[in-house]
Amino acid sequence: MEKIMLASDYQEGTHPAVMQRLCDTNLLSTKGYGTDAFSESAREKIRKACECPDAAVHFLVGGTQTNATVIDAVLRSFEGVIAADSGHISVHEAGAIEAGGHKVLTLHHHYGKIDAGQIRDYYENWLHDENRDHMVRPGMVYLSQPTEYGTLYSLRELTGISKVCREYRIPLYVDGARLAYALACRENDVTLADLARLCDVFYIGGTKCGALMGEAVVIPDPQLIPHFFTIIKQHGALLAKGRLLGIQFDTLFSDDLYYHIGASALRAADRLREAFQKHGYTLSFASPTNQIFLTVDDAQKAHLDAIAASSFWEKTADGRTIIRFAASWATSEEQVAAVEEKL
Repeated sequence: MEKIMLASDYQEGTHPAVMQRLCDTNLLSTKGYGTDAFSESAREKIRKACECPDAAVHFLVGGTQTNATVIDAVLRSFEGVIAADSGHISVHEAGAIEAGGHKVLTLHHHYGKIDAGQIRDYYENWLHDENRDHMVRPGMVYLSQPTEYGTLYSLRELTGISKVCREYRIPLYVDGARLAYALACRENDVTLADLARLCDVFYIGGTKCGALMGEAVVIPDPQLIPHFFTIIKQHGALLAKGRLLGIQFDTLFSDDLYYHIGASALRAADRLREAFQKHGYTLSFASPTNQIFLTVDDAQKAHLDAIAASSFWEKTADGRTIIRFAASWATSEEQVAAVEEKL
């Protein structure tokens, strides 16, 4: 029995339209470092989608690289970044932020999310601590949309967090590694324009959303990080053949492809959720985007392992296991049907 690959949403190569564009332009000679016409076209399309004509848009290769570069660019040497204790920078980036000299200041999450009240309380506690000069200053806030639990910040929640951040003058940064799957979700009410209005920096994920690789960093006010190009270079994150990233985002933001990619993954995820529940499996919690979490005992896990590849998430207090399946833009109807049949 051939195992169906659903362990993550970056296991496939790239969307055929992106691959075709890369092939069609392969023998062209262009300027380097993202100064080519393809990259500039992609920037203009992203600015238009974000309704932010003056935004700076920069292309980096991967998520951890992007997070480490942005956070180091925003923070001063004595500052740290507030994040959920389940956040990607807190758990799955091998201490990349700390290796760059900045502490991750974690708050307890609620299904992947933190709220405005927690951020306010943390900052106020630091502000009124008589020993604060001996402590790491909270210098920015990190969120992800969707979260590591596949949940979504609502427009109301994001607006509240943005208000607190601006009150205390600490930048708000949103990791959009899976942003296509948030934008296409029927429960989502946050648009790219909302992100540009409420955040100080965010990125539009490509690696997990149809690109071969690449993330697009959007800085609505370029003066927040006026020398970000040079900082990218300092971090070894500036791709010489930058047009490879620009071409991909230029394609993803043509004919609403980025949104279609998200929608197809969500259709597959919804069918998979229904199939798992129909056959007696328990959803660990509600996650409306492309990630599906199941709480299983050893026998159930063994049965599912024989059908489809999943990823380990965590152990529960009663000894069971939470596993994750992730649909992607490439998850086909045939693969979903095969899972249903094998269940």
